[in-house]
Amino acid sequence: MKLINIVSAFLIFLMACNDHKKESRAENEPPVQAEKSTFFPVTDFLQGQIAEIKRRGINPLKITSKNKLDDSLWLKMEVLNDEFAPFLSPLVDTTNLTGMFAEKKFLDQTIDAFTFTYDPIRPLPDSFLLQRWDVYVDPGSSKVKRIYMLKKTPDHKILQLTWQANKSCRIVSISKDPSGNDHIEHEVVIKWDF
Repeated sequence: MKLINIVSAFLIFLMACNDHKKESRAENEPPVQAEKSTFFPVTDFLQGQIAEIKRRGINPLKITSKNKLDDSLWLKMEVLNDEFAPFLSPLVDTTNLTGMFAEKKFLDQTIDAFTFTYDPIRPLPDSFLLQRWDVYVDPGSSKVKRIYMLKKTPDHKILQLTWQANKSCRIVSISKDPSGNDHIEHEVVIKWDF
């Protein structure tokens, strides 16, 4: 009986030593890296769309609506980057904002699009103007259908961009009225697919 107790104690001792070695090895091994999140390169996409407009040589039509009045003009190619400048910075590429924003993906059957939504992980610094963005991808062709961006301006207005791929974009400027309610200051539609 004493022999059985001694053998049992020895086996328990060996098993305990073995478990300790496994734990030590796990501590010394490098940690397994979680899969890095990559975002859709929105800025590259918009710059590619602008380059395509210039390549085609079709001057876009800009329609500005303010106080129920519309005004329109043909944009010169030289001013396209200036028109879209508020939405070309900060650079939104595959990795640069992954520490500030989280991506959510889902198939939205009501609009027939894969939706990629990018929302802040935590409160953004006051100096950071980009607030959120969405990318809508056609599930059949895997091509971008639309991009939506929301930015604030240094003077505390809100800018909304809705970019219809290869067709047009809409920029809405929203400010607060004296009673604190949102109101549309003006709206700009730029069309290049006629």
